[in-house]
Amino acid sequence: MALSIQTDRLSLRVLEEQDASFILELLTDPDWLKYIGDRGVHNLEDARRYIDEGPRAMYRNKGYCLLRVSLKENDQPIGLCGLLKRDNLPHPDLGFAFLPVGRGAGYAREAADAVLANADEQGLETLMAFCVPDNQPSIRLLEKAGFYYAGPYQFAEGEDSLSLYRRDCPMHAAS
Repeated sequence: MALSIQTDRLSLRVLEEQDASFILELLTDPDWLKYIGDRGVHNLEDARRYIDEGPRAMYRNKGYCLLRVSLKENDQPIGLCGLLKRDNLPHPDLGFAFLPVGRGAGYAREAADAVLANADEQGLETLMAFCVPDNQPSIRLLEKAGFYYAGPYQFAEGEDSLSLYRRDCPMHAAS
């Protein structure tokens, strides 16, 4: 899998099977469970299945996916950031989640900016994002990255309402 993005401090790449222990740690982190939800990843086998059927399958089908974010200096994985395409949204959406060790140092913003620059280069004209309405750190990141509030959103009837955000590619918005 070829997609790789470098920033000053970070390396972003497609997840591989050997990232299963990192995925298990991230997807069982209390903040992941609070803001994103239980994805049924409770052991290494579940984590390997998540990698293969989630991000790697999306990359094979769409050419983009959630990417493993690691520190350049030591290749320590600290989070995920990338694009997803969901059946119930008209455009790809930006997703991100970081372990506690990766929070508070600007890594999420750096990774998001790199993913968005790559999306702009690929000609993706509109991107979406969503978050739990009280997730202020994610809202701040989205607004700083050029997203604006587009309204409430529910994936399915009866589910909690989320805040939906939208970003139009600066290269296309000017034309």
